Amino acid sequence: MKIVCDSAKLSKACMNVQRTVSAKSTIPAIEGILISALSDSVKLTGYDLEVGSETFIAAEVEENGSIILNARNLCDILRMVPDDTVSIESDDRNICRITSGEVQYSIIGTSAEEYPDIPEVSAGFPIVINQALLKDMIRKTIFSVSTSERNPVHSGVRFEISDGKIVLVAVDGARLAVRREDIDYSGDEVAFVVPSKTLGEVIKLSDNDEGFCSISVGKRHICFEIGEYRVISRLLEGNFIDYKAAIPVASSTKIKADTKRLIECVERTSLIITDRSSPVRCLIENGVLKFSSVTSIGTANDKMPAEIEGGDIEIGFNSKFLLDALKATESDEVRLELNSSSQPILILPIEGDKFLFLVLPVRI
Repeated sequence: MKIVCDSAKLSKACMNVQRTVSAKSTIPAIEGILISALSDSVKLTGYDLEVGSETFIAAEVEENGSIILNARNLCDILRMVPDDTVSIESDDRNICRITSGEVQYSIIGTSAEEYPDIPEVSAGFPIVINQALLKDMIRKTIFSVSTSERNPVHSGVRFEISDGKIVLVAVDGARLAVRREDIDYSGDEVAFVVPSKTLGEVIKLSDNDEGFCSISVGKRHICFEIGEYRVISRLLEGNFIDYKAAIPVASSTKIKADTKRLIECVERTSLIITDRSSPVRCLIENGVLKFSSVTSIGTANDKMPAEIEGGDIEIGFNSKFLLDALKATESDEVRLELNSSSQPILILPIEGDKFLFLVLPVRI
């Protein structure tokens, strides 16, 4: 194999692909990036057996071929090369020479035959969505995925796609995040759960707000095509919780409040909380939200006005969970709905149903 290409473009592509390379494995090949020289381009592949990524960059290909190079070593070298172009040449013994300007490296690679095959994803009607919109939907749900290994299916985000609609759902047992949007889709109704690690890669690669992402879903795998990159991942299997049953159908107390002031009140009263089990309390009465916390350090109190319909309630929350939800709304005002101190609180938009966040209370 022998190629010459733009060093900056190759370096950037390798850095992106490296994120799906296994950092440490009993299979040395997947600790590397597979470099494949084709007729007029170079294909870069990273795959840790759960999620993989591929991209192509233009190159002058003097000799076709493939080789696996350690990802960290390759990225470190490309980041430091002095010239605008770099030459990569390998021989039958898998010795690879990397040359740029006066700098030359000779490193030992691995035969491309040892690299595992990335799953092919064949599906019917593709799902096409604006990159900025998909990134926004993921960011507003991924914080609620479970970090527990007890039920792996909840460590990902559930996608529900039907005629003209897309819904993303994440749940961790103490909170729920739902994000809805209209899209141009008229294919079959599908539902699947994508690992949070995979979606983290989708966020990082979705850097063109005007661009689109094409999603293909197979029985066990999914493929996101984002610009010049493909992200291929396994899907999570298992029974996702019936989250709709957890959402109260009616609420006795409804609140309309300024989101920024809500966030500030919760942040101020949570400053003295050092133990996650210590809640922020909220007393809802007479058109005022009164926040407080009591810890071994001392006490904190704050309050703000709000439009309140319904009875008085005092309720406690995990401050981080409540703040995560409030910050994800990215709206000037929100609706809060609840029934009692032992039932969840809903955080909703003033109008419409673009998002829904549910947070379970903490005993006070």
